Amino acid sequence: MKKEFIVPDMTCGHCVKTITEAIHAFSPEAKVTADTTTHWLTVEAETVEAQEVMMKLQAAGFNPQLA
Repeated sequence: MKKEFIVPDMTCGHCVKTITEAIHAFSPEAKVTADTTTHWLTVEAETVEAQEVMMKLQAAGFNPQLA
């Protein structure tokens, strides 16, 4: 399923790498697409819940919002 988020503090490639690693740590098959210009993050995976993604991103130091 596709989950979409706004991550206002995702501003650079390092942020994208950190976010991608945080998501892949619990869902290795997830497809992560990020745009640092619009702060838009898309996560596609069969077994990932939006709340779980948000908790992992918060633990990594980001402030995600559901899009």
